[in-house]
Order: sequence, then C-alpha cells, then structure tokens
Amino acid sequence: MAKMHIKSGDEVIVISGKDKGKKGKVLSVFPEKGRAIVEGVAIATKHQKPRRAGDPGGIVKQEASVDASNLMNICAKCNKPARIGRKVLENGQKVRYCKKCKEVFSE
Repeated sequence: MAKMHIKSGDEVIVISGKDKGKKGKVLSVFPEKGRAIVEGVAIATKHQKPRRAGDPGGIVKQEASVDASNLMNICAKCNKPARIGRKVLENGQKVRYCKKCKEVFSE
C-alpha cells in the first residue's frame, strides 16, 4: 500500500489537467491506484440502467477519479495550496503539516 499526501475529507485544488484551478473536498482515496475522487471535479457521464422497479435509469453525471499527483492540499491557516510534510510529535503522535506555515493538519 502506497503512502499518499491526501486523505478523505481534505480540501484540495487541482494543479493540472482539464479541471485545473478547481477546488473541492476529497470524497474517497485509492492508495493502491494512486487516485482520488474529488467533489465537483472530473465529472463523467455514465449511462445507468434501472436496477429495480421504480429506479430511475438514464444518463447520470458523477465524479470520476483523478490522479493524486494532480492534487495539492489547501492549508486551512494560510488558505493557499501547500506541500505536506510528516513529523512525529513529542507524545509519539504522527501528524501531517503545512510546509509553508508549519500548521498541523487535523487528522
């Protein structure tokens, strides 16, 4: 399993690709593939068949996965895209922090 710089619930910005500049919340992360699904980014059209009686079928728009290398965390304190560092606190807790302002990300 590969380590990733983003986690579910993080606020991120897309730094390259067709959705460059869009911001959103990470809905789910796939570390083995190195991809993530971000709210409102990479909207794909899917043709969906109704599964049960009464279910709507038709064309549905939903988020597709984005490569994690195209995403960058947004620091809550400085409100800018920032690189992420990892460190161990004195009490032994492992945390992620913003390399710009040294603010610890909430886990």
